[in-house]
Amino acid sequence: MKRILTRWLPRLLAGLLLLAGVLAGVVYALTDHPKPVQAADLSCPDSAPTLRAGQTLRVMNWNVQYLAGRGYVFFYDTLDGDGPDTRPSADSIARTLDEVTSAIGQERPDLILLQEVDRDSRRTDYQDQLALLQSRLGGAFPCAATTYYHRAAFVPHPSIMGRVGLSLVTLSRYRLDTATRYQLPRICGDPLTVAFNFKRAVLGVTLPVQDGAPLSAFNTHMDAFAQGCDTMRRQVAFVNDLLGATPAPWVMGGDFNLLGTRAAYDRLRERERAYFNPQTELTPLLARFGSFPSPAQIDSGDPAFITHEPNDPAVGKPDRTIDYFLYSPGLKRGDERVRQDRPKISDHYALLSTVTLP
Repeated sequence: MKRILTRWLPRLLAGLLLLAGVLAGVVYALTDHPKPVQAADLSCPDSAPTLRAGQTLRVMNWNVQYLAGRGYVFFYDTLDGDGPDTRPSADSIARTLDEVTSAIGQERPDLILLQEVDRDSRRTDYQDQLALLQSRLGGAFPCAATTYYHRAAFVPHPSIMGRVGLSLVTLSRYRLDTATRYQLPRICGDPLTVAFNFKRAVLGVTLPVQDGAPLSAFNTHMDAFAQGCDTMRRQVAFVNDLLGATPAPWVMGGDFNLLGTRAAYDRLRERERAYFNPQTELTPLLARFGSFPSPAQIDSGDPAFITHEPNDPAVGKPDRTIDYFLYSPGLKRGDERVRQDRPKISDHYALLSTVTLP
């Protein structure tokens, strides 16, 4: 017996190591591996106009929930991850595309920061939603920058089981010179879960300004469900450093997945507080830079500043602010508001802001 073990044990170990290597190779081949900083996809024709110093710019920030629309409770929408829905219907996607493009047409923004735009995902029939939006907008936004923040050829989650391509998109009526992807700190977890999980990012673009300093615009969608590790603190710190190192003027918009103040936490039902920390990780950003909604606006309890209406029917109403604009010091701001569509178009409301270039 000892002789048999001596003969076969090394072979068994070698076979296990080979199998582990093959599995690691398969996981690597199926998943995305962005660099810490890399160029993002950018398309902008030479005919696109250039901003001018002193010009007013209208900016929209919106998580469009991959055009899924309303009437669903997706598996990730509940605290226990047991929502019954895994994907929207084709009719819902078509209707929501109509509603999103109609809202954009009504608001007439110059610069649009979008989160959760699907491109080649199984759940949305492998559509390129960026192309769909551009086509429906009729060339009004000739310049586009985009980067993935969740991409895999196959995700072995029982509610996904297929290809995922989720992206940040920035659309502009005006010339974009550069587009850059910045990798945010990763969520913690076991290596296999981390490999197939989101790779959250910041998408930065620069808009040249005639007779003035260029405008930088940043777009992000930070992590959620990061309880048990310091992911949110590290992502906020990364954004704080990035913005601090960026020459003015700049504007940032995104779905930060964080409450703005302790009062916002206290207003939530006890069950909903499980998603957040009482002392929000967002404090360093809101203390350093101007924001909309501001901490004072959030503390007021005015429902006009709520940006999110959860799909979870146990919540049943718009109840929190987790989407924001941030501004470089000294940037002149005008009209700011949350567009609270009824019925809702996405589980997030669009934010509108007007800034004036130096």
